[in-house]
Amino acid sequence: MAEMQELKRRAAEAALERVEDGMRLGIGTGSTAEAFIRLLAKRVEGGLGIVGVTTSERSEALCRELGVPTETLEAVPQLDLTVDGADEIDGRLRLIKGGGGALLREKIVAAASDRMLVIADASKQVDVLGDFPLPIEINGFGLIATFLAIQKASRAMGLDPDLTLRRVGEEPFITDSGHLILDAAYDRIEDPEALSAALHSVPGVVEHGLFLGLATEAILASADGVSILRP
Repeated sequence: MAEMQELKRRAAEAALERVEDGMRLGIGTGSTAEAFIRLLAKRVEGGLGIVGVTTSERSEALCRELGVPTETLEAVPQLDLTVDGADEIDGRLRLIKGGGGALLREKIVAAASDRMLVIADASKQVDVLGDFPLPIEINGFGLIATFLAIQKASRAMGLDPDLTLRRVGEEPFITDSGHLILDAAYDRIEDPEALSAALHSVPGVVEHGLFLGLATEAILASADGVSILRP
């Protein structure tokens, strides 16, 4: 565990070198993003001037605690750079995100940014996406109908995912935007673009964790050092 935390810190440290004074910065969610926030706070304390837009209430609270200045996306609708983690990343910088439950806000912030820099330990890089269950954020209304529609759309593509409603204890997990999450175990997603379109065709789906065409660069940390992945 300590070794993994050190790899996350190294990736975050390398990402911080991309942050310039005056930047409008999207700030991600998750353990690697939190490592970045802690390092960013030290730079801010030393005089770095940035304004951050966070992707979750969790990251917002940590920024407030550490003195990182933040604004809403409404106040700062165009961003220079977003720094965020990933649950999986392939060689074309296609991602699965949403393990932390913030995928909708993460995708909105990434889309509002000129660049998206992914930070992760090297174990997150895969040849084919899908080993990590794909989070699908859905409206609470019509849960079962949406569940069945996702199954149908997936099976039409030759996929048969194991769908699980995410919970916290006995209660359903609720996102910061008030939605539910279905975690879809696909095993292998050979055509992420086609699956993305199929899921977006289901009315109850708010968003999914396939991030396609958003990441512009990735920093991956391993025991051998830090490597840069570009499309």
